[in-house]
Amino acid sequence: MRLGVLDIGSNTVHLLVMDAHRGARPLPAYSHKVELRLAEHMEDGERLSAQGAARLRETVEEALRIAEDKGVEDLMAFATSAIREAVNGEEVLARLQVDTGVGIEVLSGQDEARLTFLAVRRWFGWSSGRLLVLDIGGGSLEIASGIDEQPDVAVSLPLGAGRLTRGRFTADPPPAEEVRTLRKHVRAEIARTVGAVLRYGQADHAVATSKTFKQLARIAGAAPTIEGPNTRRVLRHADLVGWTGRLATMGVRERAALPGVSEGRAPQLPAGAIVADATMDLFGVAELEVCPWALREGVILRRLDAMPER
Repeated sequence: MRLGVLDIGSNTVHLLVMDAHRGARPLPAYSHKVELRLAEHMEDGERLSAQGAARLRETVEEALRIAEDKGVEDLMAFATSAIREAVNGEEVLARLQVDTGVGIEVLSGQDEARLTFLAVRRWFGWSSGRLLVLDIGGGSLEIASGIDEQPDVAVSLPLGAGRLTRGRFTADPPPAEEVRTLRKHVRAEIARTVGAVLRYGQADHAVATSKTFKQLARIAGAAPTIEGPNTRRVLRHADLVGWTGRLATMGVRERAALPGVSEGRAPQLPAGAIVADATMDLFGVAELEVCPWALREGVILRRLDAMPER
C-alpha cells in the first residue's frame, strides 16, 4: 500500500511517500519539501497572516498533485506547533479542508513526542531497553522516555530552534549577552522536566531525531546522508560543547558552508545547539545516537497498526 504523510511544520511542509504494509517495514518512495516557514508569517506573533494562509493553501495543493502523481492511496496530513499555537489555526485548517478536501490533524506537543517515540522504538527494537528520545523542532523541544512502545512520560517545551532565534536574538551572529541570556532560559526550562523524566529510570539508549540534531551530528563528524540510513551516527556531548560556542560566533554564511547544514536552517542552528547542549548536559547524556525515523514515520506506523488484518 502506498501511503503519504503531509507534515505541516513551523519551518517546512514535507510530503513523504512510503510503501507500507501491516507487519512490514515502511520503505520511502518519494520526498517533497517546501521551506514555507509558517512561523515567520505570524502577525503579532499569534495569528497566521492572510499571505501565510494563501501560501499554505498553494503548498498543500501542490503536495496533493504530487501525491496523486505518485500513486498515493491514503494521505495523512497533520500540523504541529505553528498552526497549533496560531489563534486562527482552526479557522485556517477549516478553510483548507473546504478548498482542498483534506482534513489536517493538529498534533499536540505530547502527541508529537509519543509518535516520535514509537518510530524510534520500532527502528531500534526492544533490545535498546529504556529509551530517551529527544527532538528539536522549529517551535518546540520534545522529550520522551519509556520501555514500551508508548513512553512512560512525554514532554513538549516551547524551545524550538526557530522560535528561540526569532524571539531571543536581534542580530546574526547574536550578541554574547543574548547568547548567555538564552542559555540561562533554556537550562531553567529543561531543568524543570528532568525529575519527572528520570523518575522512571536512567535511559539505556539515548536517541536524537530532527534536522537540528542531524546537522549538529554531521558538523561534529558523523557520516553524511549519502552513506544511507543504516549507517550509525552519533553526537557526542564533548564535541557539541565546542561547536555550541563556535556556532554562536559565526555568521549565517559561515554556518551554511559547514558540512550537512542547509542554507535555510543555518540561521537557527546556534539556538538549536544551545538547546541540544543543555538537554544532553542536564540529562547526563554523553552520547546520542541519531535515528533516521521520527514523527512522520510514527504517524505511518500508527496508521498501519490501526488497519484490520486481512
